[in-house]
Amino acid sequence: MKLSYRAPLTLLRGYRQFLFDQHGRTYLDGYNNVPHVGHCHPRIVAAAERQNRLLNTNTRYLHPAQVAYAEALTSRLPDELSVCFFVNSGSEANELALRLARAHTGAIDTIVMEAGYHGNTNTAIDISPYKFDGPGGRSAPDWVEVVPVADPYRGPYKGSDPEAGRKYADHVRAAVERIHARDRRVAAFICEIFPSVGGQLIPPPGYYRHAYEAVRSAGGVCIADEVQTGLGRIGIHQWGFETQGVVPDIVVLGKPIGNGHPIGAVITTPAIAASFANGMEFFSTFGGSTLACVIGREVLRVVDDEGLQAQALDVGTFLLDGLRGLQDESAIIGDVRGSGLFIGVELVRDHDTLEPAQRKPHTS
Repeated sequence: MKLSYRAPLTLLRGYRQFLFDQHGRTYLDGYNNVPHVGHCHPRIVAAAERQNRLLNTNTRYLHPAQVAYAEALTSRLPDELSVCFFVNSGSEANELALRLARAHTGAIDTIVMEAGYHGNTNTAIDISPYKFDGPGGRSAPDWVEVVPVADPYRGPYKGSDPEAGRKYADHVRAAVERIHARDRRVAAFICEIFPSVGGQLIPPPGYYRHAYEAVRSAGGVCIADEVQTGLGRIGIHQWGFETQGVVPDIVVLGKPIGNGHPIGAVITTPAIAASFANGMEFFSTFGGSTLACVIGREVLRVVDDEGLQAQALDVGTFLLDGLRGLQDESAIIGDVRGSGLFIGVELVRDHDTLEPAQRKPHTS
């Protein structure tokens, strides 16, 4: 495993927003995207303990926990998104989402966004430019089309352009045309609604409306990777796709929904689920276990009972206002962007060239 820091941290305990290392030092955890309702939340710990004393098994057997959790998730989504599949991680969820799309469309060609990251399985790496265009990568497979990330700050179409959303979506339309020119068909367009690895970006208005229209007119399905942005993190909505007034065909959820317990979910329409029910059994030994579903259900309750979506908006607005104040005082801050507790700050050496203000390597 690669070390994440020059001086690696050894963290032995967590509570709510705090982490504690082996020396007892306290850290404010402003980075972690896994403990959605806080480290070791007492209600999550209690729910896990109760279920561990009763039963933890796989979905070979009926249990009310799976149904209750599926109903709780789908109640937060548009009516057409009503069928849940449970797995163990966002990587597995994205892998399954592609299987659903391929089963429904009979095609395999997939459109992805630059800098996207969707997991660590073979197929997830194949649709993740962050991986296949990075160190050790082998570039995009011949069934993957890459479109520019919809970046209103650094991209070719700026946030000041009212047509920026449509212009970025035209690249999706062009990708569809390239697929057709090879005498092939579109299976899916997959991306994080708010690209996170791409730089905590907020795409311009209208982008997904135009992009989804281009994909659906070609017979493809639209997959929203909401692993990082779902369940109210962005403050103004439960889901990133709501900000653009669109409804995906498939929604992918991962790590935060289990608050650290391994769980992922794929939620789709009855029509797509019916196409997938083609005789090849789908089964995940640990996906949708009784324990995972009980924990996931309690996470949703905590989000509601503690008003965490509204809190994300309040705290995020406070942070954004403060960061924009710093931006006025410091020339190195090129852009401050975000929504709720999904926030990005971009550091640049020059506001015209947008040269990143990254640490330069030492030379001897």
